[in-house]
Amino acid sequence: MHRRRAGYYLAALVLLADQVSKYAILHNQTLLGGNAIALLPILNLVLVWNHGITFGMFASAGAKLLLATIATAVIIALIIWLWRVKLWSETLAIGAITGGAIGNVADRVHYGAVVDFLQAHAASLYFPWVFNVGDSAITCGVAALVVLNVLRPRDVSK
Repeated sequence: MHRRRAGYYLAALVLLADQVSKYAILHNQTLLGGNAIALLPILNLVLVWNHGITFGMFASAGAKLLLATIATAVIIALIIWLWRVKLWSETLAIGAITGGAIGNVADRVHYGAVVDFLQAHAASLYFPWVFNVGDSAITCGVAALVVLNVLRPRDVSK
């Protein structure tokens, strides 16, 4: 499979997983009632509407259109970057970021906010933010790009 195509396929797979999981959450009567469901000993399902960006920052009502516009510009830049990237590892990282970003923009356009529903915890210590599949893909993709950049050998002869 061609490298570029793999990145686009991964973006589509992340987008599909993100949107299907959000659909399931939005159609769960227990969660719509404001309750949490223990999924794993370290993970709960709880419905939260994120009107801001990462960790709910910039959640004011006037920022919604601006956030969707900026996110769309970032997605276009990611697609262009994906077209030009040379390494498989970067292709997959950018594909994951792109799919997650498209999923979150789709939520903003459709609902006016991003659907978040995953809450991590250990015993009585709760991670203070609720996130979704797209957020996870974005975070993992960015972390992979950072690690790849740190580990990449540098040509010091220039």
